[in-house]
Amino acid sequence: MHRLGLCPTTFAVSSALRACARIEYRIGGVLVHGQVHKYGHCSCVYVQTALVDLYSKLCDMVSAQVFDEMLVKNVVSWNSILSGYLKSGNLAEAQRVFDEIPRKDIISWNSMVLGYARAGNLDQACSFFQQIPEKNTASWYSMISGYVDCGDIESARSIFDAMPQRNNVSWITMIAGYSNCGDKDLLSFNAMIACYAQNSQPKEAIELFNQMLEPNVNVQPDGLTLASLTSACSQLGDFKFAFVDLYAKCGSIDKAYELFHGLRKRDLIACSAMILGCGINGKAVDAIKLFEEIIKSHICPNLVTYTGLLTAYNHVGLVEEGYQCFNSMKDHGLVPSADHYGIMVDILGRAGQLEEAYELIRTMPVQPHAAVWGALLLVAGYITMLSSLEPDTTGYCSLLANIYASVKRWDDAKRLRKVVGEKGFTKIPGCSWMESI
Repeated sequence: MHRLGLCPTTFAVSSALRACARIEYRIGGVLVHGQVHKYGHCSCVYVQTALVDLYSKLCDMVSAQVFDEMLVKNVVSWNSILSGYLKSGNLAEAQRVFDEIPRKDIISWNSMVLGYARAGNLDQACSFFQQIPEKNTASWYSMISGYVDCGDIESARSIFDAMPQRNNVSWITMIAGYSNCGDKDLLSFNAMIACYAQNSQPKEAIELFNQMLEPNVNVQPDGLTLASLTSACSQLGDFKFAFVDLYAKCGSIDKAYELFHGLRKRDLIACSAMILGCGINGKAVDAIKLFEEIIKSHICPNLVTYTGLLTAYNHVGLVEEGYQCFNSMKDHGLVPSADHYGIMVDILGRAGQLEEAYELIRTMPVQPHAAVWGALLLVAGYITMLSSLEPDTTGYCSLLANIYASVKRWDDAKRLRKVVGEKGFTKIPGCSWMESI
């Protein structure tokens, strides 16, 4: 543009500045800054923001004071100056800027977490992490990488275990952390066993577990290994490989308790398995008490934990407590799944609060599946919605027909059973688990 004698626009100048910032090209950035003054682009908010970003990335916080001259400051410019102070290690100024930001977004919060983590102040980083209104993957990764960099692999592992959705970066970071501790083989086995278990290949997961125990391999399993193996065993319904979660899901709650109390270290995985086991086996008081214990121990619950706890509240009909539990999920950075909504609908429906249950379904951020409507169907007739969701099954139709019959609405019951017969719906056969011999 210069060779052609063209006057650069504000868009061209701000784009060139962003390019220099990305590759931290100081000389080029300073030269472009000179053109900003030459062509009178100093008052453009986009150019000013690009200049703040450039000097912040170069850790030139004196030149970055162009930020103070800005009449209009947006969240990007605030985050740029914040990042500059954090990168240059000036945590006091970073804290001052963070406190002044009028509307903090997730980048603002994550920057503080990562900044304190890199400085080795994990307590303060954790404090910011806990305060984030809505955590994203980067929030969790910042804490994991911070603990790994400080050599605290156990704390990194606890955050990793509590992470709602793990991505490749989080796995790679944990593998690197274990490698520094000499446990690379363990992470590799854990990753593969978890992969098999999560992709409905339980036999392959168990075979790999047996391989790691062979004398020529001799890799000792840890809690994550057993958690993944438990999931695989639950899919098989085989008591030979029973652990806490397996015994609980198979109804042997006393044996599950025996194993649970025998654990030297009760982590989130074991506690969540026990809470879920208590919930589905009617041990509501035990589930609630155990949940309170893990909160007091500063263990961050996960989605499985809340599934068990909501199930427990449902068993004893504690509606208000169930609602409080459901709403508290966001306090731990968790987003309720359709299954959690289904349990909550069941709690409200059993308490006769049909309007509240329907309103909860109507305002769900995700598409409600048939089980959610099915929870409402236990006490009301929403068969139209269910038929459109699962037209090839008859379970809900039969259930509603039985409800009509129980209150002597024989015509309605007959009508539904006639519809089932005419449409040729197929009832899904039942199944049960038994120990292999």
